[in-house]
Amino acid sequence: MRCPYCRHADSRVVDSREADDGQLIRRRRSCTECGKRFTTVEEAVLAVVKRSGVTEPFSRTKIIGGVRKACQGRPVDEDSIALLAQRVEETVRAKGAAEIPSHEVGLAILGPLRDLDEVAYLRFASVYRSFDSLADFEREIETLRAAARARQGAGAETASAAGSAQ
Repeated sequence: MRCPYCRHADSRVVDSREADDGQLIRRRRSCTECGKRFTTVEEAVLAVVKRSGVTEPFSRTKIIGGVRKACQGRPVDEDSIALLAQRVEETVRAKGAAEIPSHEVGLAILGPLRDLDEVAYLRFASVYRSFDSLADFEREIETLRAAARARQGAGAETASAAGSAQ
């Protein structure tokens, strides 16, 4: 690391600390030539490998943009979209890989988006999964309905179990 004051190529680390919940490392350095101190911040770069084979840095902004398009005209606020993008990034980074296929990023978006807004989920899924016909939409809608029935059934069982316990 070059000293920002004298441009000397060597410095020593005086102190290291994690920041941003372990996503960053803040290092306090001292120049071995002039003795001045400076701080550096290190962040692990996560790369996304596109279908074409091109690699680009992960971008939370791109996630927000895609989800925002899917949510257009829906009662979804910007904070919810930003939180979803943060959850997606955490999920992707938790895999521990330096590079991740764009397909896995899309999969990481689908689950939280389904929980956020089913219509936005269908819009996103139709583009992401390249729906070609009404049958594709019908299959996905039936999957959503089955999941809703399962949730309602689990809720009813929990309520009846609580009632019989009294």
